[in-house]
Amino acid sequence: MRIVILDGHTANPGDNPWPQFEAPIELVCYPRTSHEVLLERAAAADILITNKTVLGKDMLEKLPRLKFIAVMATGYNVVDIAAARKLGVPVSNVPAYGTDTVAQYTMALILELCHHIGEHAASVAQGDWASSPDWTYWKSPQIELRGLTLGIVGFGRIGQRVGELAHAFGMNILYSSRKPYPELAFLAQHVPLDTLFREADIVTLHCSLTEDNRGFINKALLETMKPSAFLVNTARGQLIKEQDLEDALRDGVLAGAALDVLSNEPPSSDNPLLRAPGCLVTPHMAWASLAARRRIMQTTQENVMAFLSGTPINVVNT
Repeated sequence: MRIVILDGHTANPGDNPWPQFEAPIELVCYPRTSHEVLLERAAAADILITNKTVLGKDMLEKLPRLKFIAVMATGYNVVDIAAARKLGVPVSNVPAYGTDTVAQYTMALILELCHHIGEHAASVAQGDWASSPDWTYWKSPQIELRGLTLGIVGFGRIGQRVGELAHAFGMNILYSSRKPYPELAFLAQHVPLDTLFREADIVTLHCSLTEDNRGFINKALLETMKPSAFLVNTARGQLIKEQDLEDALRDGVLAGAALDVLSNEPPSSDNPLLRAPGCLVTPHMAWASLAARRRIMQTTQENVMAFLSGTPINVVNT
């Protein structure tokens, strides 16, 4: 039994060793796999483990040896799950590893938008405080969260955890999701999407990417936001029409944005959001705490062992 990890570097850049599988299982780990060598590496596998390496229909049909795919993430859009189902290949994901880590990072982005801590630390480092005539200064408005309204789009595990943290800051919580959640540990109101964008001081995205919501953050929706509002995205970059957001930021339609994801990753150098005013972009790292990556590793191993025992778990294409 040969297990091939196609892109293991992000989960284990050196601080998170891969679990050991007992013989007769052979584990082969590649840090990255380009499209040019994907077929060669995947064809030798009974089990493939992937994070962001795409396994489309055309590729899957060329892998008659393949028996199981483990995705090292909650989102599994990198695999054509319909094609895998047709070929009789179960696909498992890691459903809950990043709830606390991503929620914490979301709050960090919100707080950075409110305080510009990095900008002020850089200002002090370059000598601005030492040469200041006053004992204090600030280069941007300092914003208190208490009493502001947070709009959460997508209210699964991460969205609810963000709501819980924001509630602790004294924020009012609105959320938009397919269904209401009446039993919560904090007060939150289920509202239509247009109401959420119109009333929220900060909108944060925590929904899955589907063909129905691809690019739904567009010019028309952005123009309903308050000019003082912020947009935060730690979900998927393809949810946003990036040129529309760049235009909105340049025109003052909203005050700022903080994005941990973009439509293409790594982005092209001409992505309009890399230079948009008031736009903070980080390199898709909200998920990447060591604690979260250890959970990914543990659950992935459990997914593989459950499949080998004949009782697969966390299967997304039943």
